[in-house]
Amino acid sequence: MGTVIMHSVMSVDGFIADENDQVGPLHDWYFNGDTPITESSDGQYDHSGAGSGVKVPRASAEYVRSIWAAIGTIVMGRNLFDLVNGWEGKPPAGEHVVVVSHRPKPEGWHPEASYHFVDDVTAAIGKAQELAGERMVAVNAGEVGGQILAAGLVDEVAMDVVPVVFGSGKRYFGSITGQHLLEDPHVVIQSDRVLHLSYRVRRH
Repeated sequence: MGTVIMHSVMSVDGFIADENDQVGPLHDWYFNGDTPITESSDGQYDHSGAGSGVKVPRASAEYVRSIWAAIGTIVMGRNLFDLVNGWEGKPPAGEHVVVVSHRPKPEGWHPEASYHFVDDVTAAIGKAQELAGERMVAVNAGEVGGQILAAGLVDEVAMDVVPVVFGSGKRYFGSITGQHLLEDPHVVIQSDRVLHLSYRVRRH
């Protein structure tokens, strides 16, 4: 089974969006850099296709490319699915998406897309791993991500920390309770307007 990584961009005080689901400057670094992260057919990196328009700081490029290339399945909550309309059936990375939701897929919504609606976080990770095979399962942070971490189903926690203070909003770990120990970070990359961190989850 591939690694399950909880991964999102967040403010220095731990928020992935404000109360109205606005991300403010959190994603600016994806577009303000000078290095495309997608590869064209002739082997040169450009910004066509998936990830269109994404040009990250040079210090971030190799890390972001490696993460995106490794993803087989994305796991997201229904709130994010509704906000972005499931990226119109074309996820930014990977081939499959599992949506944790008590409501089914909207009728007639992109029938060609490999999107699967599951109403339980344990079943969602099981389905995501089945679809991903040996590739990575990327879990979006927030309420669903926090539930998956609390259930002991996350292997690594990755954060792209942006130097902004939100003060309030939607938390990276949602409303998770209790303590959950992580190992020391095995990824620490200082870039332009973003700090990349990744921690393995400590197993008891």
